[in-house]
Amino acid sequence: MKRSILYPAIFAGMIAGSFAAEKASEAPAAEAPKESASGVQDIKIKMVTNKGTIEATLYASKAPMTVANFLNLAKRGYYDGIAFHRVIPNFMVQGGDPTETGRGGPGYRFGDEIVAELKHDKPGMFSMANAGPGTNGSQFFITHVPTPWLDGKHTVFGTVTKGQDVVNKIVGKLQQPGWKGDGTGDKIQQIEILDSADALFKAQAAKIKEWNEILDKAKKE
Repeated sequence: MKRSILYPAIFAGMIAGSFAAEKASEAPAAEAPKESASGVQDIKIKMVTNKGTIEATLYASKAPMTVANFLNLAKRGYYDGIAFHRVIPNFMVQGGDPTETGRGGPGYRFGDEIVAELKHDKPGMFSMANAGPGTNGSQFFITHVPTPWLDGKHTVFGTVTKGQDVVNKIVGKLQQPGWKGDGTGDKIQQIEILDSADALFKAQAAKIKEWNEILDKAKKE
């Protein structure tokens, strides 16, 4: 059964069934950072979880707004302590919701950045969860296996370069006999930005200013 990465009101009743067991392999080694015409390069990050560390390259050169949003939230500590609230074996692990209900977000939404060459074609792809076109916020997922039916519907913005075994460990709890529930309780502890994001933040300054005003207002309330 093909599955969707949507918020609960949209995907309720769509998660029945299962895929044949398939072991997700370790992601390939990182390539040299790519650069866009504006001089924005792809950016490496380190995501520390209670199950281990995931290293990834984010495609700032191809999905600059999406990566700027993710890194801005990471820089603010937004993701620290948030659980992977939706975990499905042979599909993906989803996080980024501070309410851990699948309905939460940063208080704003932004448009898709669908790039034809960026696909959900292997384990370890970072992509945005949404409730339809143009509804991106803070929720994202990492694929456990290839999920090609999501191509063109969700913005792919990065790939795991080291630590896909950590994703497998998070998924593994749900594969234990008798486990009931959606998420596993595993959490993001911290996200570290390993490369300079200055060029990206400068290029996306107007959007980041808008987002931060909303985030700051919500923090005061």
